[in-house]
Amino acid sequence: MQETRLDTARIRAARRLIDPMFLDTPLYPCDALEPGLGCAVSIKLETANPVRSFKARGTEVIASLLAGGGSRAVVCASAGNLGQALAWSGRGRGLDVTVVASRFAPAAKLGRIRALGATLELVDGDFDMARERAADLARYEGIRLVEDSLDIETCEGAATIGLELVDSKPSFDAVLIALGGGALATGVGHVVKALAPEVEVICVQPLGAPAMTRSFRERRVVTTDSTDTIADGVAGRRPIPAVLDDLLLVADDAVLVQEASIMAGMRMLLDHAGLVVEPSAALGIAAILEDRDRFAGRHVVTIVCGGNVDLAAYHRWVGVAPGHGS
Repeated sequence: MQETRLDTARIRAARRLIDPMFLDTPLYPCDALEPGLGCAVSIKLETANPVRSFKARGTEVIASLLAGGGSRAVVCASAGNLGQALAWSGRGRGLDVTVVASRFAPAAKLGRIRALGATLELVDGDFDMARERAADLARYEGIRLVEDSLDIETCEGAATIGLELVDSKPSFDAVLIALGGGALATGVGHVVKALAPEVEVICVQPLGAPAMTRSFRERRVVTTDSTDTIADGVAGRRPIPAVLDDLLLVADDAVLVQEASIMAGMRMLLDHAGLVVEPSAALGIAAILEDRDRFAGRHVVTIVCGGNVDLAAYHRWVGVAPGHGS
């Protein structure tokens, strides 16, 4: 395999920097999903932790390294989940964390960032505008900028999920990974292709936020002017060239799915797995729903990557009336 920016030995070392509560997350077959999907599905559950997403695997590595160095101040842009994770990891290590986010991000995510003690700055644009503002703050104030997917620690932290998948002695033959900035996809993809190359790595992105998938298909950076998806966690417009280079080495395919399929996937995870997930976490199920023939009779792992969701919006998406048990 050609070399990515990631290093398997560093990924194994990263496990020692991550609070154990974020490691060895549940991996289990969800038999109840099989009749509706036509294939065996195992769930890798990354939502049962204090920040309800996989992002703390990366921020734990970053915060551990920063705590041992000079600067105690750090800034990041976030669609919501990275900000929560960095706030959580930084609070435990005495770091001064600033998060820049879109004021249109889910209120539940923004509220949790504040509750975890970070300084929250809101911009009037989307995630990519927040990225620009965070970079400006880092320059002006001389503090550490954490850029999700570009900072290798975010990728290698996420890659520890791949170690856990491979160490489970996988009988699965494909893994479905939400694709946004690329940290999760390149991290998990790197480990899977290095240690279990026979497993197909399939990345999934919303049709309304297709920049990284288009870039993967054209093997060059393709940007978009806007995004239109409920999956806010993966709604980027400007892929990072170095991350695309890694993705091209470790992913077998990248597919786009419709909003209706994402909502149907969320509903299936609620009805058949008892899981309340954010849209990004349902992308894998959506991919199966849209291409049943491709996955028929196979054993697929889907990474349920986040559970931070605005409940009013969730009720609209899955068709559950507020206050109604399911």
